[in-house]
Amino acid sequence: MNIPFLDNWLKRHGAEQEEDDTAAEYDPERAAAVAELLSECELLRVRAGQAGLELDDSPGSLSALDQLPPRWRDDAEELPWLGNDAGLYLGTVIVRTVPGAVWHIWPGGHPVVRLTSGREISVVEAGLEWAVNGAPQLSQVYAEAAEA
Repeated sequence: MNIPFLDNWLKRHGAEQEEDDTAAEYDPERAAAVAELLSECELLRVRAGQAGLELDDSPGSLSALDQLPPRWRDDAEELPWLGNDAGLYLGTVIVRTVPGAVWHIWPGGHPVVRLTSGREISVVEAGLEWAVNGAPQLSQVYAEAAEA
């Protein structure tokens, strides 16, 4: 999923995207700023809070999200936004708890989580699938990432 505001934000902060970033130097300040921006997930946090669930960026919170009744499916306008937030939250939990996992932003603003194995997880796509279909469960995607 393309996130235009992220692409614009990165440009304003001097973060030029390259097609092949293997030659680009790792900038810890930039990585922290991107991680902070992606971790907001405001809509998901509000909806989870309304259901009595506080999201604490832990793997356990992913399991708790998986158990929520999918009332968001009743709102076709909100569904893609909630799914996007679910994917970004999934990515946030992975980056914060799986050693070596980092956010990677593809040209055009598509965020993925890159594991130390080199595997990339399209967390936004996983979040959208979860929001629409209930599968894959967020905790399942996390477990697979943690094993890699």
